[in-house]
Order: sequence, then structure tokens, then C-alpha cells
Amino acid sequence: MNYHVVQDPEQVREVLRRVEDFLPTNALTSVVPLSPAALRVLSRSRFALPPVLASATGDLHRKVRSVVAGFFSPAKVAAVGPRVRELTRKHAAAAAADLAAGPVDLADAIARHIPPVIMQELTGFALPEPEVLKRWSRDSLELFWGWPEPDRQLELAATAAEFYTWLRASVLASRGDDSLFGALHAAGLSTAEVCSLGYFLLIAGQETTALLIGTVLYRALQDSEGWRRLAAGGSGTPLVRSVLATEPSVHTWRRACPQDTVLGGTKLPAGAEIVLELAGHHPEDAGPSAYSLSFGYGLHRCLGARLAELETVLAVEETARTLPELRLAGSEPQWLRLLSFQAPLTVTVALEPHES
Repeated sequence: MNYHVVQDPEQVREVLRRVEDFLPTNALTSVVPLSPAALRVLSRSRFALPPVLASATGDLHRKVRSVVAGFFSPAKVAAVGPRVRELTRKHAAAAAADLAAGPVDLADAIARHIPPVIMQELTGFALPEPEVLKRWSRDSLELFWGWPEPDRQLELAATAAEFYTWLRASVLASRGDDSLFGALHAAGLSTAEVCSLGYFLLIAGQETTALLIGTVLYRALQDSEGWRRLAAGGSGTPLVRSVLATEPSVHTWRRACPQDTVLGGTKLPAGAEIVLELAGHHPEDAGPSAYSLSFGYGLHRCLGARLAELETVLAVEETARTLPELRLAGSEPQWLRLLSFQAPLTVTVALEPHES
């Protein structure tokens, strides 16, 4: 697929603002066409992703957005701060014990553990074990935003089908309860629509934040003086917002043209697909709000933006305060590099050696 790439932040905002000219219909479609064999694997699990939130517009989008927003209100998000700190201290303390025996991967030891717990407590539905959720999330990201060959597609489709089967059972069991799934049922959504929203919400609500925490930890540890400032009680907000403005975990998003249109003097035909680069192109004097574009803009701005930033700031602060004597260890990490997602796959650290 040949995409029209939009880098200028003002044009990105324009695309996201012009909701009739640039539709989100391709936001959640696979980057490469899935093979018939992979599609059959998905079909056997009744896998279906009708447009609901990120890929929808109009009345349905507004109704669903209103329901979901109620579970991530500013007051509810602010109230989870102490819980994030508590969870971080717990996992950082466990990492401290492991560090006595050798290097530790903070992406695995800390970053992946916090967002799923917060997601579960805010939305009211139980998530699977962290290892299972991580595998489902990573494989789904690769299936939809990577470039897997047909054989790899079969493996990823099997994982996605496993994920969807669990999700569908959870959605059906939620009828009448006070979880997010139950609220969506009460709002009149079908089971397929609730599953469609849940499939990517479960990924966006925890995996992308875990990836962001990993990136910020990695960049923080590259600056030993900055790490010491964090350990001494400094704020993690400036660093988190800098990473969001330059290399967030969600760094691009897609839109499609339903009819011929013009953007920045360029004629785009009906059917044209667009990649919006959400970060890395802000001028140096863009101001403190430049980071916010990494969460989108306008009607489709991420409902979890405030939560993701809060979790990342507090997780990095508490990690530094619990583990002040850390240094990066080993070679440069490999990175997750998908069309719309990026992060170091590991953040390997060891204790700073003490002078004798």
C-alpha cells in the first residue's frame, strides 16, 4: 500500500479535524492483506471488528465515546495515582532483589505489570494473566500493524482468535453488570460491537502504555544525572512529555479519503490512504502542548491520554526513587518497529558498581 504521509503537525491536526474528508475506516485494518488461510483461522473464532470507536464516526461513535469516557473521567484517573505508585514500588522492590544476582529487564519486571492492573480496576472487568495478555497484545499489534509473511500470519491469527474467543466469552458474561462491557450492552451495542471495541481497547489501555513506560525508562537511564534527579524527588513530567513529542509508543495513525480532496495543495483521490506522523516534527518553539498530538486530536483524541501520561510519570518517578543506583547494561536493545507502534523491547539494567 502506498500511503500519503503527513508530517507537518498543523496538517495532521487539519486531517483529524476534517472528519468528513478523512475517515477512520482504515484505522484498524491490517497493513498487509491477510491470507485466506489466516482469515479462515479468524473466522472460526467468529472474529469480527465492526466500526465502533476508533474506526467509527457519527452517532454511534459519539454514543460509545460518551460511555467509555465515563470510565476514564479526570476524577477517576487522578484517583489512581497512589495505586500506580504502590504497584511500581512493589515491582521495583522485586527487581531490586533480582538485581543482586545480575541484570534485570525493567520492561518485563516493571513496565508491563502496572497498566493492566489499572485498566482492570477502572473498567471493572477481569483480565487474563499478564504473560497471556502480553502475548495476545503483541501478536495482535504485529498482525494488524506489521508486515507478516503468510506463515507468520497463521501464527498471529491463531493468537488473535484465542484472544477473541476469551473476549467474546467475557463480553457475554458481562451483561447486566457494572463493568464497561456491561455499560456498553446497556447502551444498546451488539455483542460483536462490544467485542470490537474491547479487542483494541484492551490493547490500547495497557500495552501501549507499557511500551511508553519502557521507552521513558530507557531514555531516563541514558542520562545518569537526570536519573539521579528523579531519584532525589524530581518530576518525571518533562521527560515523559519530551518522549511523547518525539518518540511515543503510538507514533502514526491512518486515515482514508472517501472522495477527492485537497490537503496542503496536494490533490488526493478518493480511496487514498494517509499515514499521519504524530510526533517528531514539532518545531523547537512549539511550546509545552506539542506532546499532546501523540494522543490524536479532535473527535478521536485518545480517551486514555491523561491516564497514560499519569501512569508513565509516576512509574518512572517511583522506579528511580526505589532503584536510584541503576545503569543500562548490555548492548543496544532491539526495538518494536511497526507502522504505528514503537518501543525498546527490553530495558536491561544493572546496579552501579561501588568504589571500594
